[in-house]
Amino acid sequence: MQLHEVRFPAALSFGSLGGPERRTDIVTLSNGYEERNTPWSHSRRRYDAGVGLRAMDDVDEVLSFFEARRGQMFAFRWKDWSDFKSCKPSATVAYEDQLIGIGDGVTKEFQLSKTYRSGEASYTRVIAKPVSGTVKVGVAGDPQQEAIHFNVDTETGLILFERAPDEGREITAGFEFDVPVRFDTDRIHTSVASFQAGEVPSIPVVEVRL
Repeated sequence: MQLHEVRFPAALSFGSLGGPERRTDIVTLSNGYEERNTPWSHSRRRYDAGVGLRAMDDVDEVLSFFEARRGQMFAFRWKDWSDFKSCKPSATVAYEDQLIGIGDGVTKEFQLSKTYRSGEASYTRVIAKPVSGTVKVGVAGDPQQEAIHFNVDTETGLILFERAPDEGREITAGFEFDVPVRFDTDRIHTSVASFQAGEVPSIPVVEVRL
């Protein structure tokens, strides 16, 4: 994956529009009933980075970032202000936030993930880009110390324990995370006159699969 481990300026992504999308194929039968199916097991997020621009200096910063990424060529990190924690937006990250695995006495490596629940249904999202310094881990309710009990790969979201957790013990984690994205265009149209008149450029950004 051609990805630069650099985050799009968080102050500029703060005002952006976007969120998850799904792909659902719907066939309406002759009797009026529907058959629905999806080729995607995971959602994909899209954003518009242009909405967060408030001054010409912001435009200059985005242009520099765009050029350094070679347009669509290199992916990068994006902070989704509506969904960047393992907990609710108003809560503080804690090691009990998400269940990421059950120990078997052998496995040392566990993938960070976030589960979304509504009623009896749920969806588990793989978290591949945790933010350095924010990851907290627990085993069977006991907090673990990074660099002593475990290490985290912030480029993959993998947790590696020094010693495999005992069989049957719950491994939990809390963290902040970024979304791996790329620009969804190879051109940005800007105009000083239009910007000063209240028009902002459209700068589409789309999540990439890792």
